[in-house]
Amino acid sequence: MNRDGRLGVGIIGAGKVGPVLGAALGGAGHAITGITSGSDDDRASAVLPGVPVLDALEVVRRSELVVLAVPHDELGPLVAGLAVVGAWQLGQLVMHTDAAYGIEVLRPAAERGAIPLAVHPAISFTGTSIDLRQLAAGYAAVTAPAAVLPIAQALAVELGCEPIVIAEEDRPAYAEAIGIATAFSRTIVQQATGLLRDIGVENPGGYLSALVRSTVDQALVDAPPRPGDVPPLGNATIDQ
Repeated sequence: MNRDGRLGVGIIGAGKVGPVLGAALGGAGHAITGITSGSDDDRASAVLPGVPVLDALEVVRRSELVVLAVPHDELGPLVAGLAVVGAWQLGQLVMHTDAAYGIEVLRPAAERGAIPLAVHPAISFTGTSIDLRQLAAGYAAVTAPAAVLPIAQALAVELGCEPIVIAEEDRPAYAEAIGIATAFSRTIVQQATGLLRDIGVENPGGYLSALVRSTVDQALVDAPPRPGDVPPLGNATIDQ
C-alpha cells in the first residue's frame, strides 16, 4: 500500500456499479489498475476511459484494493474461486458492494490475509457519470472488522457517500429495507404512468416527476427516526 494512502484499485464487475465506483475512487486520487469485461464494455470504457480490461486474476494481482461489484449469486463463488488459485494477497483490501452480505462472504479471502470490507452505496445506479452526483448526495452501508472499520468508512467518503455502520447480523434486514424501497417505488411509478398513458397523457413519466419526487421527499422527512417514534395524531395532516 502506498504510504500516502493512494491505492491501486482494481474493479471486478463491469456492469452498472463497478465502473462508476472506479470513476469515483479515481476522482479521489486512486489509480485504477484494471477492470474485467462485463455486460456493457462500451459503457464501462466511457466511464473509465483508458483503463485496461483484464481478467480477474490479473486485476487482483495488480491491485492493493479490489472492488467486487458482481451479481449477488456470483459473489461467494468468485471469492472462493480466487482463493483456491491463490490470488488473494496478504494485506490486500477486498471490498464488495452487495447490500445483503457483510464480510462473512469474504472469509476465503480473509483466510489468506486479505482485509475484508463491505460497502454498499444506497443509490440506484444507471451506470453513467450521472451516478457520481447521486453518490455525493447518498449514504453507504459499511461493515468491516472493528480494527479496519475506519478504512471502510474512509472509502465510503471517497466515493462521495456518508458512511453508516451496519452490523454483520443486520445485513439481511438492511437488504430487505433496500429491496422494499426500490421495488415498491418502481412498481408504483410503473402502475401510475401506465394509467396515465392509457388515458392519453403524453410523457407520463415527465408529468409525474415533480409529484413523485416531492411526495417521496416529504415521506422521508416525515419518517420516524426510530421504531416507536411515531408522530402524535394531533400533528397529522391530510394531503389534498
